[in-house]
Amino acid sequence: MRKNVTIATALLAASSFALAACSSGAADGGDAGDDSADGPVTLEYWGWGTPQPPLVEAFNEAHPDIQVEHTDAGGGTDSSAKLVTATRAENAPDVALVEYNTLPAMIVAGVAADITEYTAGLEDQYAPGVWSQATFDGATYGVPQDAGPQALTYNKARFEELGIEVPKTWEEFAEAAAKVHEADPDTYITTFAPAEFGGFAGFAQQAGAEWWNLEGESWTVNFDDEASVAVADYWQDLIDRDLVLAEPLLTPEWNSKLNEGKILSWPAGLWAAGVLYGIAEPMAGDWAMAPLPQWEEGNPQVAFQGGSAAVVTTSTEHPEAAAEFAEWIGSSEASAAVQIEQGQYPASLAGQELTLESDPPLLMPQQDDYWEIAADIAENTIPEISWGPNVNVASSAFQDAMSKAVTDGTPLRDALTATEEAVFEDMETAGFDVTRN
Repeated sequence: MRKNVTIATALLAASSFALAACSSGAADGGDAGDDSADGPVTLEYWGWGTPQPPLVEAFNEAHPDIQVEHTDAGGGTDSSAKLVTATRAENAPDVALVEYNTLPAMIVAGVAADITEYTAGLEDQYAPGVWSQATFDGATYGVPQDAGPQALTYNKARFEELGIEVPKTWEEFAEAAAKVHEADPDTYITTFAPAEFGGFAGFAQQAGAEWWNLEGESWTVNFDDEASVAVADYWQDLIDRDLVLAEPLLTPEWNSKLNEGKILSWPAGLWAAGVLYGIAEPMAGDWAMAPLPQWEEGNPQVAFQGGSAAVVTTSTEHPEAAAEFAEWIGSSEASAAVQIEQGQYPASLAGQELTLESDPPLLMPQQDDYWEIAADIAENTIPEISWGPNVNVASSAFQDAMSKAVTDGTPLRDALTATEEAVFEDMETAGFDVTRN
């Protein structure tokens, strides 16, 4: 499916959504000889998350001829939207972190440059399923930095205090949610966050959903398929019984509840340990990680939630230096060591092997088997997930519809239908050959 993305790109390039490369120094046509000018090359890098500052610091120390200035421009769709705007305004950074699911849209929008000429031989340093997240039609548009297969990060101390077994299936998770709330009515096993497009997508993909499908030049969108509706109904039931908190994540209020031991788990990508440590450092040692509950007992497959690649933008005047930086922070052992310390699961094979010799993340220093469990989870990640060219539209529509459903008390499954309608209309307007299932 991914190999045909450039067909869709060509269609969209003819529409009003396409963007031209933003400067005469664009990576697909710029003069790499600029990188050899007197003095160090200075690059601007947009990347979010706790690993990025130490990654940049480590790179700068090892590369006196290339110095990188880091800006946290927000993560996910927020960062992608800013990248599109910055590209139009001709002031985009040289390198940017982009989530795998938004990379197709960044290619379509003319943000991510083809860096194939700078990444020869790099493919063998990644598992095929990970490398495919950043390549389209045989061209490379980014260097994978981290992988985010979903897992269950949970407050082990509170689970033990309340007598809760770690659930192995989603049915057991619902039973545990009831036990938690019965034991302590002010405590919830987890949060259903209506704005978490990537999280819900991962749960649905684990259940067998495929929201975009490309055959030849024809797209199909199907957000309210049987699997996705079943997942929505599952969370609907927990919300209706007041067994999960239905509110946004990582707000001051949510952070406070988490630190008070009132929110006991976060089913999310393996990066969750690093995020939680950043807001709940005093709780280090209380938390642990386990495999994500299964929809079907005995089926350990999980989806990616997040995971990102460093892309060289079409705006850079130093494509070769930018590609060198992207490659280093994605594939070197030194960068992997930083990621591991911060609780991020490296995308590279060398980095994943290094985890097995490393200490656990700072949030759970007592969990000696953390990286062994992570490796097992990574081995069971769904190998191919198709994302469409307008993930940004889908994410925005999903957030609006899900938030409204939670606020108004209407069915979550209806929010999936509303999301599909928005995605279909956007793709049809852009000139895609698209149908709805």
